[in-house]
Amino acid sequence: MKLTDLNRDGGIGANSLFIQLGDLNILLDCGLHPKRVGRVATPDLKALRGVTLDLIIITHCHLDHIGSLPVVMREHPNAPVIMTTSSRMLVERMLHNSANVMLRQKEEDNIPDYPLFTHDDIDRCGKRLVGLPFGHAKHFRGAKDEIEVIFHPAGHVAGAAAVEIHHKHRAIFFTGDVLFENQRTLPGAKFPAGHFDTLVMETTRGTTERPLGKERVNEVARLISSINDTIQRGGSYLIPVFALGRMQELFSVLHDARKFGRLVECPIYTGGLGVDLADYFDDIARKTKHVQFNRNILKDLKVKPTPRKIATGEDQKQNAIYIVSSGMMVERTPSYAFASGLLGHARNTIAFVGYCDPDTPGGQLLATKPGDDFLFAAANVKVKVKAHVERFEMSGHADREELLEFAVQTSARSVVLTHGDPAARAWFAQQLATQMPAARVLDPVPLQTYQV
Repeated sequence: MKLTDLNRDGGIGANSLFIQLGDLNILLDCGLHPKRVGRVATPDLKALRGVTLDLIIITHCHLDHIGSLPVVMREHPNAPVIMTTSSRMLVERMLHNSANVMLRQKEEDNIPDYPLFTHDDIDRCGKRLVGLPFGHAKHFRGAKDEIEVIFHPAGHVAGAAAVEIHHKHRAIFFTGDVLFENQRTLPGAKFPAGHFDTLVMETTRGTTERPLGKERVNEVARLISSINDTIQRGGSYLIPVFALGRMQELFSVLHDARKFGRLVECPIYTGGLGVDLADYFDDIARKTKHVQFNRNILKDLKVKPTPRKIATGEDQKQNAIYIVSSGMMVERTPSYAFASGLLGHARNTIAFVGYCDPDTPGGQLLATKPGDDFLFAAANVKVKVKAHVERFEMSGHADREELLEFAVQTSARSVVLTHGDPAARAWFAQQLATQMPAARVLDPVPLQTYQV
């Protein structure tokens, strides 16, 4: 197998792997980098010029994995695209939202490359997108070679899949983004045990050791306690979340807590794509049984819409919970605007419940000490950090020890490290060298082709 990482920066970003198996050319994911704008936010697709793509495989519907899909589909108009049944139900809605965001960014920031694709492009893509159930073996044939593809539940988010590929006598396993723990809306990953010749694995949490007592169930209880404390002292509680997956998870957590009398009575505000996706989760739950979610949760919680325009730098003073995107508090998002008003007041709390890139405003805030100044540059607001800033271990990615245990039991001859910062990959490389000394461990340099 030949493998090329098309993510220009490596790490976590515009995730995309070009795989060559015999005479078959396969693209695994085609994302958009959340910290880049314009054409440089896409994978570097030059390696695909003059190549006939035989298959595009999508692991899940977060934009760092699908955000450039219409671009590569436009350039390769005959390549079929497969994903899980649940992802097929989500993918077009996610892409249409991305097109709207790019149109707004083009207008606000004068980005000439945007939009990278239009709503019409997405509509034209639709007939080429195929959803497959988990565990279903699908064969694809080239001029000479044939592969078998099987999707396995990867936890992480609705529809997320690990990908098992068989080529001749060889078995290759791509973990995709994976979470082994159960969430309120989604069971954890169910991977096949036993040997694979090659393992391609994510490494997101390679630098994060989960402390004793920080198990998910304990962190959920601590979150509810933190919310109660904040509301009872007259503050507001902001939870920045990803619209796909984490927002619906938080709705379920709050619903359970309120049902059993553990959550104080207070208004809950939310808005945007995540509310729309709650309806999609309800449909997926009914049609596939791989998600546990009911849209009536929002009605039971009496969720209210956030204001259409959020004034930056102003405390809302609503004594309420705000569950809004983006999860990393990226500039010009609702969570960024709300935070700029809440951060300067000691009665409030801002709580992060997922991965935060250190270079994003969310990551920067987590690294800022209480009492220090924090600049919301895009809002032209500077405040002293007086609010409580909390972090809860509720990541959608597997703990490093769990991933390492899975890797070791595969007895793979080759392990390829993906989707992680350099330090995270380095931890895995060191551990694998010790526990799998016979395996070749590869941390691919972007745009270099490797024989694996």
